[in-house]
Amino acid sequence: MSRQLSERIFVAGHKGMVGSAIVRRLQALGYTNIVTCDRAQLNLLDQRSVEDFFREANIQQVYMAAAKVGGIHANNTYPAEFIYENLMLQANIVQAAHRNDVQKMLFLGSSCIYPVGVQQPMAEEALLTGVLEPTNEPYAIAKIAGIKLCESYNRQYGRDYRCHAHQSVWATRQLPPGKLSRHPGAFTPFPRCRGAECGGGGDLGQRDADA
Repeated sequence: MSRQLSERIFVAGHKGMVGSAIVRRLQALGYTNIVTCDRAQLNLLDQRSVEDFFREANIQQVYMAAAKVGGIHANNTYPAEFIYENLMLQANIVQAAHRNDVQKMLFLGSSCIYPVGVQQPMAEEALLTGVLEPTNEPYAIAKIAGIKLCESYNRQYGRDYRCHAHQSVWATRQLPPGKLSRHPGAFTPFPRCRGAECGGGGDLGQRDADA
């Protein structure tokens, strides 16, 4: 991403574990126009609301960390919600960004988009070469659709919508009582994706990423 520190940057999912880390890193880098909205202010599942928001807010960059996420139990129990909500919010944000001439976006995927038993270390070319893990297949399919959505807008309209599939994430704080499990393991900072400027640290706060 560019280093125009006054650009208006929308971080979707800013209350989530990764989204909140992105906000902190952008602030540390000196960005002064970071735009965030909670669900009471903006329903990402509502196409008209998202369109209106982009038109009025004059957004210039987007970091898409918003997602419906959960652990194995949640994915098994609510597969319809996982595929529907992720498809809708991704489509709404990408289309609204394009229609309002936002040139740069970073879309965050997940390692679950890769097939079961893929050769390690995983290569990008392994995407769509095999069967997905059944327990989170609806979520993975939605994320793959988001990646292909970005690729399609890049190819057809010349956008710079980049995708990064982090492996897993860790946090310095525990989830509040009663929250579903999130991503265990180690976090490889998303800015290592080619061309991204927002890099750094792993200073992550574990929060509800369903934002």
